[in-house]
Amino acid sequence: MQLISEHLEKAIEQLSKLPGTGRKSAQRIAIHLLKQNKQYAQNLAQAILDLTTKVSNCSICGSISDSDPCSICSSPRREIRTLCVVEEFNDVYLIERTNEFQGRYHVLGGIISPMDNVGPDQLRIKELLKRVSEESIGEVILALNPDAEGEATSYYINKLLMPYEVQVTRIAYGIPMGTELEYIDEETLGRAFSSRTSL
Repeated sequence: MQLISEHLEKAIEQLSKLPGTGRKSAQRIAIHLLKQNKQYAQNLAQAILDLTTKVSNCSICGSISDSDPCSICSSPRREIRTLCVVEEFNDVYLIERTNEFQGRYHVLGGIISPMDNVGPDQLRIKELLKRVSEESIGEVILALNPDAEGEATSYYINKLLMPYEVQVTRIAYGIPMGTELEYIDEETLGRAFSSRTSL
């Protein structure tokens, strides 16, 4: 097969590495980019470069931010005694969009998953315990995915938090079992958050 353009082929190859993007979708995106003016492509390239060079993890909660600490951890308007534990930083974004939670977050960086060789030591659980003991946390809300690994992680964290004077709750299950938070609409997630239950 004769290549029309080596540069087009390289762009398609790189774009096809994006999640959920096969070769045909990557080809459509690359051709779309070719049809745009150069400024559009430069702006997109700069945004991607900034994303990879200027966004980092907050040293307190583990979420992503343009600054350290992040705007949530440094905000005086947030409820400092309530801590929401999530699996990944994108869960923070999803919960923030509901406008139901006014506390702070703790991102684990994953969940306990023996099938994927992820144990408690690979997660930010020690940091969570340190925050609970040092920051006078009154409530820890577990907002983990309602699947087997999420349940196991919730159980493990709940057990570790028993010696502390902290209420442990989790978001209510208006969310179907086996569904990841990123696929839940904002209203359902908001409702589940406002009707969380004690463990």
